[in-house]
Amino acid sequence: MSEKTGKMPTGWCLVSFSETCEPVSDEGLKIPQKSYLKHGRYPIVDQGECCIGGYTEDAGKLFRGKLPVIVFGDHTRRFKYIDFPFAVGADGVKLIAPDDCWNAKCLWLFFQALKFEDRGYSRHFQFVRDALLPLPPLREQECIREKVEEILSDLDAGVAALERVQAKLKHFRAAVLKAAVEGALTAEWRTKHPDIEPASALLTRILAERRRRWEKAQLQKFKEAGKEPPKNWKAKYPEPVEPDTTNLPPLPKGCCWASLDQLAEIVGGVTKGQKFTPKDETRVVPYLRVANVQRGYLDLSHMKEIRALVSDIESLRLQPGDVLFNEGGDRDKLGRGWIWEGQIPDCIHQNHVFRARLFLREVKPKLISWCGNSYGQRWFMRTGKQSVNLASINMTVLRSFPVPLAPAAEQEEIVELVEDQLSVIDHLEADIETKLKSAQALRQSILRHAFTGQLVPQNPKDEPAAELLKRIAAQRAEIARQAQAGKEGARRAEKARRVKIKPSPKKIRH
Repeated sequence: MSEKTGKMPTGWCLVSFSETCEPVSDEGLKIPQKSYLKHGRYPIVDQGECCIGGYTEDAGKLFRGKLPVIVFGDHTRRFKYIDFPFAVGADGVKLIAPDDCWNAKCLWLFFQALKFEDRGYSRHFQFVRDALLPLPPLREQECIREKVEEILSDLDAGVAALERVQAKLKHFRAAVLKAAVEGALTAEWRTKHPDIEPASALLTRILAERRRRWEKAQLQKFKEAGKEPPKNWKAKYPEPVEPDTTNLPPLPKGCCWASLDQLAEIVGGVTKGQKFTPKDETRVVPYLRVANVQRGYLDLSHMKEIRALVSDIESLRLQPGDVLFNEGGDRDKLGRGWIWEGQIPDCIHQNHVFRARLFLREVKPKLISWCGNSYGQRWFMRTGKQSVNLASINMTVLRSFPVPLAPAAEQEEIVELVEDQLSVIDHLEADIETKLKSAQALRQSILRHAFTGQLVPQNPKDEPAAELLKRIAAQRAEIARQAQAGKEGARRAEKARRVKIKPSPKKIRH
């Protein structure tokens, strides 16, 4: 349909999904994700980003229908053109068989031009089935396909180049953080400042502050309970976890390894779905979820609220400088986090987000978070709990997380140098992201022009789509008539055969 006039191009007609497409059953063919193989004989097509999600050796699960088909991800809203034997992924996969009036690849391109309402991880196949499809003449469909593929091949090459640069910037970011936490970034600075206080002295002060705060908290508990501190109560002080340096690299002179438990007070957050009694004093406050805590930044665009005990709100209220770590779930979420800077008053955090509050301000929160977001992800994968698709860390793992502690003055220099380099990377990444979004908008514009008749000229000699539909319908009717006639002929032949072999009645003797 023309965007300017609202009319269909010459020879085109508007059809419904059910008129020209058919959902194909995959009953009994689906393969659960836990059964995917990294390598195998038969590819598995699911709704993920890649065309092939895994492999299987089970030939009995292969799709036996007519190829090509279009695979739709009911949650991801991705369409895939499949013209090779394949097995079906288990979750959210829908198969669409194009009618003979369609060039299958042309229909696949049209589906990519559909605009979906963003409903998150939801079901969208009904939207596809309700869509009206602009059907061009069959020869024009082939022209559209050729032209779109020609244009998109150049666009895809440009996008691939941008994505390669994007990946290199990601590696460069990791290299900067690695150099920062290992001391390579400030090697020259250290030679110019040989007499600074070593990190071991800083760690001694931190541990003293850690014990002081524990003793103060214990005395407060005794006071609130109306009790005198028992004899030798200080001996019950829980010593912090020591870092395991067995497989850790050596650090520059003046630096030392410390556990997160030595440097910070670590707590979990509030649990959703708590039950309260009428006597409980509660309030509704904003809280951080795993989705809010990204790797290297906080996404506060969609905040939620939770009802919690006032006492929990007081103890869990976030303060500027708190370092946040995600418990995990998906692998990309494991240990990721950033710094709370007091953006929202009275904000707390849920139990899947851990909070580390440093004992001394001489330790820079950004350095701790950079450690967690760089080598920490691999460290958490080795030490955390892992299953087929999920990974998680608990409080014990987080407390033992090793942190390279630099002298306080050197930490100031590290933060300044890292932020200078990361600001350049951030600028380049933002520029690439803008270009990628522009490329996606251009792709949609190309597809929109293709399926409003503006990309290739209409040929009046082409068989109109309406006539094509009539011809296909007539062919199907004739095939159905012949099939019915064949069935009738077979029934008449069977009836004649039975009459011919019918036994004669026996003579009755008198």
